Amino acid sequence: MKLYEICFSPTGGTKKAADMLAEEWEEKPVFLDLTDGAADFSGISLVEDALALIAVPSYGGRVPAPAAERLSGIRGNGAKTVLLCVYGNRAYEDTLTELQDAAVRAGFHVIAAVSAVAEHSIARQFAAGRPDGRDRARLHTFAQEIRTRLAEGNPPQPKIPGSRPYKKAGGSGMVPKPTEACLKCGLCAQKCPVQAIDRQDPAKTDAALCISCMRCVSLCPHSARRLNPAALAAVSAMLNKACSERKECELFL
Repeated sequence: MKLYEICFSPTGGTKKAADMLAEEWEEKPVFLDLTDGAADFSGISLVEDALALIAVPSYGGRVPAPAAERLSGIRGNGAKTVLLCVYGNRAYEDTLTELQDAAVRAGFHVIAAVSAVAEHSIARQFAAGRPDGRDRARLHTFAQEIRTRLAEGNPPQPKIPGSRPYKKAGGSGMVPKPTEACLKCGLCAQKCPVQAIDRQDPAKTDAALCISCMRCVSLCPHSARRLNPAALAAVSAMLNKACSERKECELFL
């Protein structure tokens, strides 16, 4: 069975969790990077006997809009699919439900869904170091259960938590800015998933396009992009109660 890993992972946490889940399959997955804003996904068509792992982070309890849009260009052709939602230890709310709907519209047959925790991309003290060894063991167990479900032939769609209509989407308003250490190498602009950073002048960021994914912060080789310290402190204080208690990965079959 050909395995596809279809992933939107600006800072790497979502891909790390997806890789852990995929480790139980012997075949190396074909990786489709939904984070790549320059890629054309419209020509990608899966075969029915493939298995797809579709992984996205939860942004405010929703699927990131660019991820949903790019997924819609892929033709699933009935390929059996496992959904993976990765969140920063607060809540994933309607993310899995929205991802399920997007996958079904693209022609995928959803057989299982998983939620996992990774380091919060904005307030990185929350879920720091996750997914960790404990998460890996749990995800490996989930993968074994999913393989058992696959052996059933044509398993039904799982019951996935979430609401329809989805919760209202809202941006965090957290737009990273360059510091004096910026050498204008342009890597942040090149790698921005939504081309929000001016390639000619990386000091300019289109706040209307920015999705606060923090990729520019995580990739900068000079640690020269940061959030406003006061705004970051306020967000951290707001998240402290909801994010302090460890949440565990979940499987829905």
